[in-house]
Amino acid sequence: MFLSGKTALVTGSTSGIGLAYARALAAEGANLVINGFGDEAEIEKERAALEAASGAKAIYAGGDLTKTEGCESLMQAGLDAFGAVDILICNAGMQYVAPVDEFPVEKWDQIIALNLSSAFHCSRLAIPGMKQKGWGRIIFTASAHSLTASPFKSAYVSAKHALAGLAKTIALELAEQNVTANCISPGYVWTPLVEEQIPDTMKARRMTREQVINDVLLEREPTKKFSTAEDIAAVALFLCGKAADNITGTNISVDGGWTAQ
Repeated sequence: MFLSGKTALVTGSTSGIGLAYARALAAEGANLVINGFGDEAEIEKERAALEAASGAKAIYAGGDLTKTEGCESLMQAGLDAFGAVDILICNAGMQYVAPVDEFPVEKWDQIIALNLSSAFHCSRLAIPGMKQKGWGRIIFTASAHSLTASPFKSAYVSAKHALAGLAKTIALELAEQNVTANCISPGYVWTPLVEEQIPDTMKARRMTREQVINDVLLEREPTKKFSTAEDIAAVALFLCGKAADNITGTNISVDGGWTAQ
């Protein structure tokens, strides 16, 4: 367990990719701070399972990450419980689709706050402890949309492009501190949220399930395959390891060739 004695804080980690990150880190012995929405009983079940897997400690901390004070309260919970956050994975995010000239201003503000500003706030609060300990890992879940664009997703694309830039900047600032900062940029990942979109899309477009998957969801992925949340978590785990000591400021695509086109 190469992460024994380390503490990881993962935003948006009560389901999907975030939960997969938490499980992978726990399997290597890390303490965990998880965060996100969901049923209280289910969250507690997952928290207990993380402790059982790690043999360490796991806590749940809420906080509205669209607000500065929500980010601060989350980070303070991690610092109070463990003294420092060694691994920060900023994964919380949301999406909204509309043309630029019809995009609700409040949705723009909310997406930028959650997808981008929360990563800044959590990073600025984690970095002092990382510097003091001479070790740290900062990982942002970006997206294929950090490298390319799609229509009607102006806020999401803007936030994800900026997230990649933030990771590069942090990487340069901390290059001599043994603290790395990187992005992981998935294409479509098979999660319950994606699966739940399929019936509505079938109905709206009058398509079969296979047509929705191949001609809508995976249209831009040459491999025509979804990644899994565990695939993404495995990349994060690698970035936390010794072999990744000199990998910083990168944006690792896991997108079936989407951004190779």
